[in-house]
Amino acid sequence: MQDVQILMQALPYFREHRDNTFVLKVGGALVEDRTALRSLAQDIALLAAVGIRITIVHGGGPQATALAGRLGLEPQFVEGRRITDEDTLEVAKMVFAGKINLEVLGALRAAGIKSVGLSGVSGDLIHAERRAPTEYTDDATGARRVVDMGHVGDITAVDTSLLAELMNSGHVPVIASLAADTEGNVLNINADTVATRLAIDLGADKLILLTNVDGVLRDPTDPASLISSVSAREIEELIDAGVIGKGMIPKVRNAVEAARSGVDRVHVLNGETSHTLLLELFTKTGAGTLITRQEEHARYLEE
Repeated sequence: MQDVQILMQALPYFREHRDNTFVLKVGGALVEDRTALRSLAQDIALLAAVGIRITIVHGGGPQATALAGRLGLEPQFVEGRRITDEDTLEVAKMVFAGKINLEVLGALRAAGIKSVGLSGVSGDLIHAERRAPTEYTDDATGARRVVDMGHVGDITAVDTSLLAELMNSGHVPVIASLAADTEGNVLNINADTVATRLAIDLGADKLILLTNVDGVLRDPTDPASLISSVSAREIEELIDAGVIGKGMIPKVRNAVEAARSGVDRVHVLNGETSHTLLLELFTKTGAGTLITRQEEHARYLEE
């Protein structure tokens, strides 16, 4: 009887999500956890089975750092972002468009999902330009300084027509966060930023950022302080109040950009928790933090 009650609770969400488009961003730490990746692939298989169109964007930071270390390279970061020199770019190509992409494809295949591995260079999906030297706060000293991020790019345009064709044919595109400029130079792009821009261009119903924390916490040391839903305006207030810390700020700002640009609902979840995606999407209580623009937040509270 309990199983029947669970299914009945999920039924309205099956109806609501049918024919929707979701963009999922999967962090590198999640891919490294084989059990978590297998669980996520099973969740995605269920989403596809109920008619949800899915695009996946993945990172690979931990794996890139590990390979760089084995090659004798010392990773450099400012404000949590990787400086991508020539050697680091070669590592990023091998890890993002190779190792990580293939591991995600393998997990999806094991779950019975037809998927296609891509990068932002594929099909002119993401157009970018190399970032000019920019002032950042040094992670080690806290001082402000101008930094050349190397082969790091900023997105100038996206063309999601290929993704739409793949999803319409029943495939799940899996995208490594690399792009190219007009001269064909490959650039490293932040995966959250890629997922955000693609979700906006696709007119996605949901952007789901799967990370290694439960969501936005009022107290980072207390998992019970999870904020289950919050408006984009309240996010800025939480940042100003110091509730949202430095590591989470870029992620939630991407979420706010998506929400304010037409993506109805953005979710921040702990992808390393078993079946967290299904709990967030098919139960009233959810499992992470929902971020919406103000008017959508009011509608959510009335449901």
